[in-house]
This record gives sequence, structure tokens and C-alpha cells, in this order.
Amino acid sequence: MAKEPMKLVANNKKAYHDYFIEEKIETGICLHGTEVKSLRMGKCSIKEAFIRIEKGEVFVYGMHISPYEKGNIFNKDPLRVRKLLLHKYEINKLAGKIAEKGYTLVPLQVYFKDGRAKVEIGLAKGKKLYDKRQDIAKKDQRRENERDFKIRNL
Repeated sequence: MAKEPMKLVANNKKAYHDYFIEEKIETGICLHGTEVKSLRMGKCSIKEAFIRIEKGEVFVYGMHISPYEKGNIFNKDPLRVRKLLLHKYEINKLAGKIAEKGYTLVPLQVYFKDGRAKVEIGLAKGKKLYDKRQDIAKKDQRRENERDFKIRNL
């Protein structure tokens, strides 16, 4: 039986703009039936989402999974708090890092891997305004170089 490729559901580009991502961790997510069906249809947003560690458990807040059209009474609240599944040692390691000044956890991607919903979270450090400006300047410079290269090769 061939392994199915990773199917991306949602991507958080804003996180890469607002934070320096220092470490990435793949986690499972605790979902109810109709939420999985909605995710398979690609109806998920993690732009406003953030992650907290409470009492030794990891939760994602603000992750919006649209209600499933055919789900009627079985649909859950689209913005409900969802538990992320990690080993205890991973949670303790992350809690130690977050205790340091300036670190936070942000969701980067939601995807299906081998039929299971996964969330990639990133240990992130906030960017200052001048860091963001530098990134924008680099991106503009790269775009300009590509344009020049394209014109020269015509």
C-alpha cells in the first residue's frame, strides 16, 4: 500500500512575517467527527490562531474550522479551543523555552499525513519593526533581481 502524500489544508504565512521561527514540531490535534470532514474540504484558517500551555497540556485558540454543511446538530463551535497532542517531555521542553523572554508558540500549518490531521507548530521569537522592514527589502531586492534576469534572458 503506497503512502499518500501530505495534503496541506491551511498555511500561516503571517507567522513567518511576524516571527523568527526557531524550531518546528509536528503535533496531532483532537477533533470531533464533522470537524475532520470540514478539514478534508480545506475549510480551515489559522491566521489569528495562537497556542498556550495550561496545566501540562497544549491548546490552540482561534483556529477556525468552518461548520460542515451536512453536519446539522453534530457541528461544534468553529472557534472552540482544541487540544494538541504531544508527549509530556516535548511539552516540558516547550514550556521551558516559552518561560524565556520573547518566545511564543504559533501554528504554522494544518495538514493530513497518513490520513491523520496534524498541526505544525513553531517555537517563535517576535520580530521588531526594523526586522520586518529588512525582510521586505530583501524580498523586493530578490524580485527585482529575478525581473532583471528574466529581461536579460529574453
